[in-house]
Amino acid sequence: MIIEPARRTTGVQEYYFSRKQKDLDAVSARLRAEGDSLINLGIGAPDGMPPQAAIDALVASATTPGNHAYQNYKGLPAFREAIAGWYSRFYGVNLNPNGGIQPLVGSKEGILLISMAYVNPGDKVLVPDPGYPTYTSASNLVEAEVLTYDLKEENGWLPDFEALEAMDLEGVKIMWVNYPNMPTGAKATPELYQKLVDFALRHRILLVNDNPYSFILTGKPVSMLAAKGAEECCLELNSLSKAHNMSGWRIGMVCGAPELISEVLKVKSQMDSGMFKALQLAAVQALEQGQEWFDELNAEYSCRRERAGRIFDLLGAKYNPDTAGLFLWGRIDRKYATAAMTAGEALSERILHEAGVFITPGFIFGKNGQDYIRISLCAKPELLDKAFAKIEKAKDRIL
Repeated sequence: MIIEPARRTTGVQEYYFSRKQKDLDAVSARLRAEGDSLINLGIGAPDGMPPQAAIDALVASATTPGNHAYQNYKGLPAFREAIAGWYSRFYGVNLNPNGGIQPLVGSKEGILLISMAYVNPGDKVLVPDPGYPTYTSASNLVEAEVLTYDLKEENGWLPDFEALEAMDLEGVKIMWVNYPNMPTGAKATPELYQKLVDFALRHRILLVNDNPYSFILTGKPVSMLAAKGAEECCLELNSLSKAHNMSGWRIGMVCGAPELISEVLKVKSQMDSGMFKALQLAAVQALEQGQEWFDELNAEYSCRRERAGRIFDLLGAKYNPDTAGLFLWGRIDRKYATAAMTAGEALSERILHEAGVFITPGFIFGKNGQDYIRISLCAKPELLDKAFAKIEKAKDRIL
């Protein structure tokens, strides 16, 4: 190129699933020619329908004159009040709808916005390993120094606070936390959140909890903002993507003390001009769903988790059958590792090319995920059963 890109882009690369798509397309084309089809158990994109009341509100609002103009950067009062009511009913947290809630284009947007609002070049950022790759890429884009903290199976995929305290925390600005955890499915508890808040207060660190999975197979949703002292040091990202089957709608939020949210708004207001009014009014209806919505949702995911477990049993993977979130995470034998690939990646490739089923390799989430694979629960039970049958048929070539 004759135009040199910014140095900050050298620390990131195209997202794994975007890069992998070319390979998946090639396998899919081959299978179609053979009268078969690819089964993709990779990304966690819910396949169910959103609440009908949200769809009805979207249609009604989109056909109403005057609803297609720019909207307030802070969101409609009705939308912010609906978020506050949702947090109060399900999390037991009282949010200030007039400053303590900022709507987002999905919670993923908030990762970069918060990084831009709070991190200077050279500041340090604590990122979990394994963890969502965007925490690292957003930190790299703002030219931070990334410090990983280990999550390990023997510790229930929870932070090791002794190890954290032993780290050089001078200059650490943000700590990214994600419970219920992706990719491991480890669940949050009020006790865990309180320990994290106490740690952040001691070290004057901004603690950011990425909380989109809190309604999926958890039994009871928990928010970090319920912890004592959280208002002084915490922001929480949340979303309608997982809990309401609305991932493509891109409706998220960041919540916390107004003083912390105001800094995020400074950046956010430079980047767009408010969320489409019809989306906000639809979100109000989605957020009014009662416990029966979540009970039905979780009954379906529980069934799918059991089917995914059968696939892991077939592969000899070790896993916790009572994890939360949209994925099942399994440890495999290191014998599958090659000179070029980790065990998880090598087994994932074998399953893809021999059985026509894609299962995410754990290495993309960090070094602590190298011996793991992950199955998405965003596939109907019958599709998971079909994936089981395809893998079973090719088992001798895979294992």
